[in-house]
Formats: sequence, structure tokens, C-alpha cells
Amino acid sequence: MGALGRGPIRRVLIANRGEIAVRVARACREAGLESVAVYSDADSDALHVRVADRAVRIGPATPSESYLSVPRLIAAAGRTDADAIHPGYGFLSERPELPRACSEAGIVFVGPSADVMERMGSKIGARALMDAAGVPIVPGLTPHDQSNDGVLAAARGLGYPVLVKASAGGGGKGMRTVRRDDEAIESIAAARREALAAFGDGTLYVERLIDRPRHVEIQIFADAHGNVVHLFERECSIQRRHQKVIEESPSPAITPDVRRRMGEAAVAAARAVGYCNAGTIEFLVEGDRDRAQFYFLEMNTRLQVEHPVTEAVTGVDLVRAQFVVADGGILPWTQEALSQRGHALECRIYAEDAARDFLPQAGPLLLYREPSGPGIRVDSGVAEGDRVGVDYDPLLAKLIVHGETREAARARAAGALRQFPVLGTRTNIPFLVRLLDLPAFRSGRVHTGTIDEHADELAGAHDVPPEALVAAALTVAQADTRQAHQRSSVVDRDPWSTLRRWRR
Repeated sequence: MGALGRGPIRRVLIANRGEIAVRVARACREAGLESVAVYSDADSDALHVRVADRAVRIGPATPSESYLSVPRLIAAAGRTDADAIHPGYGFLSERPELPRACSEAGIVFVGPSADVMERMGSKIGARALMDAAGVPIVPGLTPHDQSNDGVLAAARGLGYPVLVKASAGGGGKGMRTVRRDDEAIESIAAARREALAAFGDGTLYVERLIDRPRHVEIQIFADAHGNVVHLFERECSIQRRHQKVIEESPSPAITPDVRRRMGEAAVAAARAVGYCNAGTIEFLVEGDRDRAQFYFLEMNTRLQVEHPVTEAVTGVDLVRAQFVVADGGILPWTQEALSQRGHALECRIYAEDAARDFLPQAGPLLLYREPSGPGIRVDSGVAEGDRVGVDYDPLLAKLIVHGETREAARARAAGALRQFPVLGTRTNIPFLVRLLDLPAFRSGRVHTGTIDEHADELAGAHDVPPEALVAAALTVAQADTRQAHQRSSVVDRDPWSTLRRWRR
């Protein structure tokens, strides 16, 4: 990987929370770097605070006054003498204000430059850049007349059905499907309102609607010395409301030739914008196998939630490589040295009630036991005894499994989820098990509408009644108390046992 610490980075402030902050803190420790956590009042005793070397309060629970406050983050870095800031994902990870403020304060930003973020943050601008670089883009139009009538004219010119999309942001916000004239104006107005509320920018463009597409992304990595590689693809088609639920690699839908062409297109995209550090090029894929046609969707100028899938099949550490590149180092791998081995899946575990339209949940984690075993990894932001709040995203953890084949990985993931008890708050774990067992998923014939298409098969009542959760949690607590008492009794009888255990 190459040595760290020879450049300016010695101490890293992690401008995030939850499982990604824990992941980055642990990568810092392995790389010999000190980690600094930041926390709001709602996170004063959170896991990411406990695992970091140092922790700094940055404000109240409201994100705009804590995790989204660039001045507070820069001030925290100054107070702790942090050399670098890692943004994680979400929050400020794709906001050019943060890398620009880092540059002005003499702090290394672990990610691309503010200029690159601005160029790729505009979906309209990014489409134009990709088209000029020879990267296939979804057929579409960007109307100069941004009135509702102007966007309607663009939709008519392209031909229904179309997607009306916000130029800024992502995550499905500011996006509407329009299939005919009589619903167009209302959909355009709704997309604009949502875009303005979410991103402060109501600019819209229109794309041809691709029926039953796959969502396949390519992980890219570049350094400041002109080296750019791709680390193959991740299949991200299993989505709910445009949010990914299960990711995997390799994609079961593309051939080696399509994979090669997509990788080359992703590298060309990164070179076209002068990219540096980790990023992702997202594509929509139409058709399967040799008939697959791919189109540029967007670029994510940050580490992705699903990066462990790539780490599992390539055997690399993407976060540590981020530090190396941010420190001015050379990419630790060449394209020829990278390969995919086996198959990996990631399942996102949320505190939400699938039986109530995935309503976010809150409550104490009376029981939280992560599965373990060969090929099983859990990246989590919580521990047993923590309390799940309502202030932030309800993601609790990510289960990542690796197997020799796709079916081996699928079966391993389903088995691990069945051995992942969480009591005190509802989670989507039962839903994920049903999804993994779905025949359409088993066959690999999935698309971005698979969950909606099989909603009846995936529906399930509350899997465990609340009284059972409390009773089970009390039983576990009593068992843990008995075990602790037995251990302490042994120590009382043999005062040297602790020393012997420590020496072993």
C-alpha cells in the first residue's frame, strides 16, 4: 500500500457520523494516523465517538448547526490540529464549500477538488462533459426555457415516456416520470418544488425513460500523478424509492466485454474532469449480457456506501488508498494488477418498519448481536445498549458477505441475516431475507423496479410482536448477568486468572 505519515497527514478529522465514521476511524488506526470524531448533542455517546482517538462537540442535533456546518468543522479541525478532513458520504461529502474551506485553512481534503465537485454536481453540466469525452449518455434535452411550458416542450420533443430530473442533487429527489401530456405540467412543477426544497436549485432537464433498467456503477480511483484505474462494477439495481438496498459485484447481467467497455468509459470520464481520489461513475444499463447498452447517469465525487463490495472482490482497502492519494502518493495498484475474485453482496440494515411503508424507527438496542464467520463482515455505527434516534438517517449497519459464487454469497447473506438478532427497535432484516429468497433475485434478473414489481411477495406482517421483543431482551439481559456473575465468581476463587488470561 505504501507508507503514510511522510506527507502532511498525521491526524484526520472525520466530518461524519455513524458506520462510515467508524469505518474511517478504524482505517486511520491501521494506517498509523490519529482520528478525530465530531459529534452533535444527539451523538455524544455514539459508537463513532467511542472508537476515535479524540472527539469534539460541534453543535446541537440539527444537521445545519452541526454536521452541515462548514465553519464548525473547520474550527474543530483547528482546535485539534487535524491535518486532513475525511467527509465520508452524505452530509457535506459532495459540497464544494468544504474542500474550498479546507484549502483556505491549509487542511488536506480527502477527496476531489472543489472545482471537480462543482463540474460534476450539475447533472446538466456533467452530461455535456461526458458527451464531449465520448462517454454514452441517456438521450435527453436541457431546455433553455426553464419555465414549466419550456420543460413540457422538451418532453414533447424527446417523446414520451420521459424522466424530468433536477440538475442538482440526487437520491431520487426532484425526479418525476411523465408518460403523457395531461400529467406533464403537474409533474414538472412537483419536480421543481422538490428540487428547490432539497438543493436550492430548480433547474430541470428531460431524459428518455429507459424501461426496466439496471443500475450499474464503476468504482474509479485517480491520483495527482496522472494515474487512473477502475475497480470494476457494482450492481445496484435493487432499490426502493431510488435508494439502494442490496448491492453486489460482479453484476450478473454483463459480459467481460461489456465490463471492459464500461471500465474504459469510466476511466475516460474521470480523466475528462481531472479527477483525483475515489469516485464512482454510475450507469443505466438497458438489456442483458451481450445486448447490454450502457449510458452515463451521474458521477459520485466521494466514497460510496457500498464500497465494501468492491473491497471484498478485489482485496483492496479503498479508504487507506484515499489517505495515500490525499497525502500526495501514487495509486497503490495498476489496472493490470486488479481483478475480481468470487462474488460479494451488501445488505443495508435500517431501523425501519417494512410493514408500515418502511417508517423509520427509534428506540434502545436492547439486543444487538452481529453475525460472524468465514466471508462475513459487518460495518456498523451502533452497539448493543445504544439508542436509535430520529435525528438522522436510520442506517444501523451494512452486512457484507463474500463467496466463491453468486449463489454461495446469496445463501451466506441470508443465513447471516437470520443470525442477526436486533431487539428494541424494528429493522428491515426480515424484509432483506425475503428479498434474498425472491426467485427473481436468485436468478439475477433484476432491475430498478424489482421491489415494486414484487411488493406482494415481499410484504410481511410485523415479524415479532413488541411484547416478545421486551421479553426476549429481558431474558438475554438475565443470561448476561448470570454469565458475568459466574465469571466474577471464578475470579474471586482464583485471583491470578485475570493475569493469566492477559498474558495469553
